[in-house]
Amino acid sequence: FVYSRRVEGIHLRSGAVARGGLRWSDRRDDFRTEVLGLMKAQRVKNAVIVPTGAKGGFYPKQLPSPALDREAWAAEGRASYEIFIRTLLSITDNIVGGKVAHPDAVQVLDGEDPYFVVAADKGTATFSDIANGIAQARNFWLDDAFASGGSNGYDHKAMGITARGAWVSVQRHFREMGIDVQSDPITVAGCGDMSGDVFGNGMLLSKAIKLVAAFDHRHIFIDPSPDPLASWKERKRLFELPRSSWEDYNASLISKGGGVFSRAAKQIKLPKQARELLGIQAKEIEPEALIAAILRSPVDLMWFGGIGTYVKAPQESHIQVGDPANDGLRVDATEVRARVIGEGANLGITQAGRIAFSLAGGRINTDFIDNSAGVDCSDNEVNIKIALAAATASGKLTAKKRNTLLAAMTDEVAAIVLE
Repeated sequence: FVYSRRVEGIHLRSGAVARGGLRWSDRRDDFRTEVLGLMKAQRVKNAVIVPTGAKGGFYPKQLPSPALDREAWAAEGRASYEIFIRTLLSITDNIVGGKVAHPDAVQVLDGEDPYFVVAADKGTATFSDIANGIAQARNFWLDDAFASGGSNGYDHKAMGITARGAWVSVQRHFREMGIDVQSDPITVAGCGDMSGDVFGNGMLLSKAIKLVAAFDHRHIFIDPSPDPLASWKERKRLFELPRSSWEDYNASLISKGGGVFSRAAKQIKLPKQARELLGIQAKEIEPEALIAAILRSPVDLMWFGGIGTYVKAPQESHIQVGDPANDGLRVDATEVRARVIGEGANLGITQAGRIAFSLAGGRINTDFIDNSAGVDCSDNEVNIKIALAAATASGKLTAKKRNTLLAAMTDEVAAIVLE
């Protein structure tokens, strides 16, 4: 547990050698519950990679409003992350001269425990260099292998590795139905926006995608009858546009009856085409009800690339789900009419919800299968860096040559992960 005036955080490991990312949580009241659920998923996800899983999360308590000063908001988030990392490392064993060294002024009750690695997660995709800088300043034995995905590591968003891994699952589901998602048009609805790693990369993996609806924490996007190629090009433009949102989507490319709607609106007027797409009668609808309608829409694929738990089993209560921010729009798995669900994000559906969806005829794996490519990639990076550390320390391999070697192996590492 980490506690200060500016930030609170928690890091959970289920074993001595464990991997997992650090999340910038926006759940003030229950971020510990959030991290516990993510750690449990990570534990299963890591079963084929490293012995077990870990997860961390922090909640900055003095954030200014991003609407008023986004730069100050981002700066406070980074500062909170630095406090979190420094505090965790201050009570972590190190390896010095080949021997485990306990931290100063710490009473050790759990034996030797120097293996501590972290990775990026929601809100911390660009923070790995910060963490590695802190680790290097403390002479932590892992050096820049401490936080994977930094400037001298594998950039998951640039590689699109997590989305590509989840897309392999999607391809398999549809192939079993005789559909090639790379050439046969499929309708898609989902959670996320094009600035995000998993949603953005995922919605560019096939030019046959017809993205008819999506939502994130700011907007709701509806496009009842999109042109696959034209919409793919526009999604690619948004993906490459820094800090883009659905509001940046070219309105002239949205088909009749569609649009981009603010989640802050009290009511949203729905044209006939949008109502037909979603299978609803109401001409005016509240934003949360519209998102619930999207989750129930009769699409081929539901793609989860954002944050939140949106589908539960009928027998589960919202309290059991543990995501109060989305209680008002969550639906039962038996109401979901998508043929396939792809879980590029974590915890989009409860485990009982997955079972209920599958029993009703839907095709689904789990989040810890669909999005395991990201952590697998990080694991390869850490292991390669550890393997090369002795050669680098002895001077046989310069840091520059090591980094060149890592970069040259990018495609090979991706192929190993996706195999």
